[in-house]
Parts: sequence; C-alpha cells; structure tokens
Amino acid sequence: MRSSGAGVLFDLPGAINISLLRSLTTKCIEVSELSEELTTKSATELAALIQSRAVSPVEVVAAHLRRIERLNPMLNAIVTIAPDIPAQARAAEADQMSGKEVGFLHGVPLTVKDTIDTEGLRTTSGSRLRKNYIPDRDATTVARLKAAGAIILGKTNTPEMAIAYETNNPVFGRTNNPQDLDRTPGGSSGGEAAAIAACLSPAGIGSDLSGSIRVPAHFCGIVGLKPTTGRVPMDGHTPSATGLSSLGACIGPMARTVADLALLFKVIADPLPSGLIDRASSPGEGAAALRGLRVAWYTDDGIAPVTDQTRNAVAAAAKALGDAGLEISEASPPGIPRSSALWIDLFSAAVTEQLREFYRDREDEAGPQVSPFLRGREDEANLAGKITRAEKIAAAVFERERRREDLLRWMKTTPLILAPVGSTPAFEHGAQRVEVNGQLISVFRAFSYSQTFNVFGLPSVVVPAGCSAEGLPIGVQIIGRPFEEQTALAAAAVIEEALGGWQLCPTS
Repeated sequence: MRSSGAGVLFDLPGAINISLLRSLTTKCIEVSELSEELTTKSATELAALIQSRAVSPVEVVAAHLRRIERLNPMLNAIVTIAPDIPAQARAAEADQMSGKEVGFLHGVPLTVKDTIDTEGLRTTSGSRLRKNYIPDRDATTVARLKAAGAIILGKTNTPEMAIAYETNNPVFGRTNNPQDLDRTPGGSSGGEAAAIAACLSPAGIGSDLSGSIRVPAHFCGIVGLKPTTGRVPMDGHTPSATGLSSLGACIGPMARTVADLALLFKVIADPLPSGLIDRASSPGEGAAALRGLRVAWYTDDGIAPVTDQTRNAVAAAAKALGDAGLEISEASPPGIPRSSALWIDLFSAAVTEQLREFYRDREDEAGPQVSPFLRGREDEANLAGKITRAEKIAAAVFERERRREDLLRWMKTTPLILAPVGSTPAFEHGAQRVEVNGQLISVFRAFSYSQTFNVFGLPSVVVPAGCSAEGLPIGVQIIGRPFEEQTALAAAAVIEEALGGWQLCPTS
C-alpha cells in the first residue's frame, strides 16, 4: 500500500519504491548514461563544479539517484526520498543560469537523519507513532542548509527514537554497513553514515548524545563532528534535547572529508560567543595553525579495553600530529574514568522519562529497542523514591561541573586530546556484547570513550586512522576545548592527509 503523503516515497514500511525512484531519475535528466564519478566527489568539490558550471545540479542529483537505486536496496540507508527533487534540481540550475546570486552549497544534494524535521518530508525517528508524520517546518539546521543553496535529497535511517548503537527500527527495519553487510553501521546516525560512506550522499547531518555521530563515522570509515554542546541549534529534533539531555545532545555534520565537515559546520553553527577566538580559522591551515600545540593521547580510559588495532590507530594518528610539529604526549586527562558512570546518572533517567511520556498509553506500539525503557520501576511510585532519584541527579550534576572544571583547567595547557572512538570496529548485527582481547563487554561499555565528551560537552572530530585485522575501518577522535571546533578540525585534517582518510567501500 502506497502512502499519499507529500513527503513520502515508499510501497511498504522500510522499502523505497524503486520504480518511482527510477521515474524521478528520468524526470531529473534524460541522458541515458551519466558517469557515477560525480557521486564520489566531496560536497566541496561538487559545489565548486556547480559554481564553475562544469556540471549542473540536475546532473549531480541524477547521478546520486542512480546510485541510490543501485545500492540502497542492500543497505537500507536512505528511507525517504524527496519526491520533488527533480524540480528542486531544475530550479537550482535555472537560478544559476540566470545569474542569480546563490549560496556556496548551491545545487549540492545532502541527506538528513530521520530524527531532524524537514518541511514537507516525512520524519519518523524510527517510531510507529511518527511513521506518517510530515513536519510543517524545517529544523533550524535544515533551514540553514537550504538557505546556503543545498538540496535535501532525503532522510536516513536511525534506531527507534535514536537510542541504540545499532540502526534498526519497526518502521524501516535494519541498515547494513557498506564496509560489511553483516555488520551494523552503528547508531544512532547509522543510516547517515552508511549513505555517505557508500556515496549515496556526499554529506549530511546527524545527532549525538552518546557517540551517535562519532560511532557510525568510525564504523563506516567517514568523518563526523560532534560540536560543542549548544553551538548548533537542536530545535526540530525528536527526541528533543530538553532538561538534562541538553547538557550533552547536539546536531553536527557528517561527510567523507574534513573540509566538508568544516563547510557544513560553517553553515549550521551559531557564531562564536563574543570574546571567544578559535586558534584555527579553517582546517586548510593545517599544521601551520597548530605547530607547537600540545596534544595528549590515551587508549585506556579505565572503563573499557580496546583492541590492539585500535591502539595502533590512535598511536599512528599521534605520530602524524607529532610529525606535523605538534607536541605529543601519552597522558590521561582528569575525570575520564568517571565519565561513563556520570553519563548514566545524568542522561539515562532523563531519556527513560522522555520515552515513557512520548509513548504514554501507546506502549504496545514501541519496538524492541524502546520497550525495555517503558517498564515501570517500583521506586518511582512513592515519594521517597522520587526524592532519592532527585538527590542522585543533583549529585551527578554537581560532580559533572566539578570534573568538567578540572578538565578545562588541564586543557588550558593541553588544548587537544586524541582518543579512541570505542573499543572495537563495527560489530555484527544484533550483538549485545563484544569481545575485546578475550574479554566480553557490553556494547554500551565499549563506547565509553565517546560518552565521555557528551558528559563534558566538548567538540570532537572523528577521522579514519587505521583498520582492523578484518579490514574494517577504525576512526580516532580529536577533542578540543569548548567552541574550538576549527582547531580540532585542523588537527583532523592533518591526520586525514597523513593516513589517507576515507576509502571507497568494498560493497560500493
């Protein structure tokens, strides 16, 4: 049964209608054969090609639609295509040909995680409660991308209500990792990472409360930026970033190159607060802006072990920064071993409460990822239990502020931190535990390295830096001081150049 919604393109939940997709491609461009080479270009390269009139937005969109038609059925990364995209592409071409002043993303197709509102385009958050929801306005981040000339190609898959490290939900089903179809692309921005890694989209935006941009980037071999908490507006995101969640949740860009992260971040971010200055103005400044800067790297957070290949990747990234003139030392920043417990104390109860309110009286419609959060707890039914919970939250907030202050004081002399994204590369679908050096640990514990920097609200960039024995990508994260995203991006660009960055996926 086909939905008649304006922003919907599907026959059954989880399946894009291929015949309609082919029709959209035909409407977009009539030429019989167009090289897919355009789909491997970065957003920055595509913007330059369009602005120089070497290619048209119509050609770029058509190339991506063809690739989606070929690869998305085995990936299930993109779950909704904008049905008016041929008209958008032709309008962008007409504006350019008429000499109209255009933005620097003019005609570039981008994708958006399915938790972020897009006007007229279905946005489900992977929940049955929203499976036919079509927003009447764009989230601020999407509006800013459109104002810069970007074309929203479609929406990418996510776990139900963005709560898991595996992308699967009762509306669209499971997304596969283009590096290995038997493995997950991660979560919760897993569909976005898979689409970008497989060149279905040049770049896009995701969101992050426990590594949800960084873990998928690491699993799929792309780059991602978790900005300073509060630097990018979070309106139009479901689940909303309210209450305690606002301390750690953020929206950020995902791409195949660090230059693209910087480009998208420039578009979606609020200006720097008055009086603050970032050391680097762009990642293109590279080592010149970073020479002499102190970087601490670590591969043991006292919470979860890492694989030998993960440690090697972090060490290789540290060497690349050292070779570029930065001052490198192996040291663990203060507060790190307590961060995972603080994440649970700060965010777990807040997320649970939000989910229970969202699904109230409709609990039977929740999928298997959400259902466990909806079960009541005895201590919530009495006043004493509520007081105890409030006291625990207050203690966690106080400890978080104290430890964050200690960390920021330490970072005055060591402004960059280099760390793993998690214990392992991409794990197999459905895994609840992962093996690390002979030890079985929970999936949640395995990504304490990412959770840390949600707790402290610091910007973090993930960039590929190595691979596992199975050939799976391993990313590392470069963490900067608050509002110093450009410095972290510049360091990531050094690593990218030294270690090779994104590589075309074997299933592509």
